[in-house]
Amino acid sequence: MTADNTTTQASSVHGTWTKRWTFVLAASGSAVGLGNIWKFPYITGENGGSAFVLIYLVCILAIGIPIMIAETLLGRRGRKNPIHTMRDMVTASNASGFWHVIGIMGTLTGILILSYYSVIAGWALAYIPKLAGGEFSGATGALANSIFGGEQGFLSQYGTLIFWHSLFTIVTVYVVAQGIEAGLERAVRFLMPALMILLLILLVYSALEGAFAKGAAFLFTFDISKLSWNSALTALGHAFFTLSIGMCAIMAYGAYMPKQDSITKTITVIAVMDTGIALVAGLVIFPLVFAHGLEPSAGPGLMFISLPLAFGHITGGQLFGALFFTLVAFAAWTSAISLLEPGVAWLIERFGFSRRKAALTLGASAWVLGLGSVFSFNIWQHYKFAGMFTVFDGLDFLTSNIMLPLGGLLIAIFAGWVMKPEMVDDELRMESPWLRSAWWFALRYISPTAVAVVFVLGVYDKFAG
Repeated sequence: MTADNTTTQASSVHGTWTKRWTFVLAASGSAVGLGNIWKFPYITGENGGSAFVLIYLVCILAIGIPIMIAETLLGRRGRKNPIHTMRDMVTASNASGFWHVIGIMGTLTGILILSYYSVIAGWALAYIPKLAGGEFSGATGALANSIFGGEQGFLSQYGTLIFWHSLFTIVTVYVVAQGIEAGLERAVRFLMPALMILLLILLVYSALEGAFAKGAAFLFTFDISKLSWNSALTALGHAFFTLSIGMCAIMAYGAYMPKQDSITKTITVIAVMDTGIALVAGLVIFPLVFAHGLEPSAGPGLMFISLPLAFGHITGGQLFGALFFTLVAFAAWTSAISLLEPGVAWLIERFGFSRRKAALTLGASAWVLGLGSVFSFNIWQHYKFAGMFTVFDGLDFLTSNIMLPLGGLLIAIFAGWVMKPEMVDDELRMESPWLRSAWWFALRYISPTAVAVVFVLGVYDKFAG
């Protein structure tokens, strides 16, 4: 059998999504994660509200969607795990073996991200019983700070962190071990609708109990004076990272996509859902924060100090606080599943592992590596590589600032310049010549240039600063 024949097989050996919307839910779940909840709303408010959203949407259209389409079509064309897909695509395109690095690096990136992502997701799991049990009821800012990061606080208790890190890893491994239909499909069919329902419930609650007008103004007031060159770079970077581009998760999911489904329409829906969920999350969070005179922030400070403090002073805060952290855990879970899948598919195809054995092997590997991130917040916090990186910081910087941008850049170049155009057209089947030309131009010129800028400036800022 020729290499090109292997790339056009009807379906993956792992099966296919039974419906188009299952792929939409799965890929949206991969894209929707912690960044949508603790980063995007904040950077929107800080950079001009709807003016920033406009720039962000342009970046999604010009950079995010074109590369995501390219990654999906590579996956569907290959019908294998990302490493073997790229091997076959390289052979079919008579290209240099260098391009194999896309599948290898992307698969490795997913495992590295999962190792520390499961630690942070474990924090969200831990805060569900904390909120439900009333630990923050009537709490002061000092107490909320102390509970999370104090000398005897949550982050200092490495045994507790290991427990929640382990629990999150176990539930992720369990889903992936069940396979496409019984595991991934069943999980996303429950988790994504549940996530959206929780988000809508919390939105109504925030509108009733929070300073909704102030929160909406923070997010959506068109303030062009807050826009800067840095705002554009922030929008560019987040547009790229939020869609899970470059880690081969979308390539792996694309391998299970039915041939008749439109890649372009499907990816556009996913991008809209990802952005919409992030904006609604902001409308949930900031009215509650502003209602109690708290300063908006991004990251752990917002999630584990400001919000629990706000819930602790609101009617029904115990219940709705617990629901909020359930929402966060669900978002993290759907992303984590996609991080594990590419490596699992590779072990099955390359070494003949059973799906359960493959999921356990890689899950255990990510768990062990994740212990370094756990200890970064307590007993190893003073040990730093190059004088600036804890294990957690190092893994985050390596994956977010180096491996993901490089992966996305190489995908854009390979699909736009190296892969045979007839193979691309066979997968995309765009009816509009104008739309096809626009996508081709964006993929070849705009996307690689923009991602290269993010990559260079991200590395420069870290070491020059």
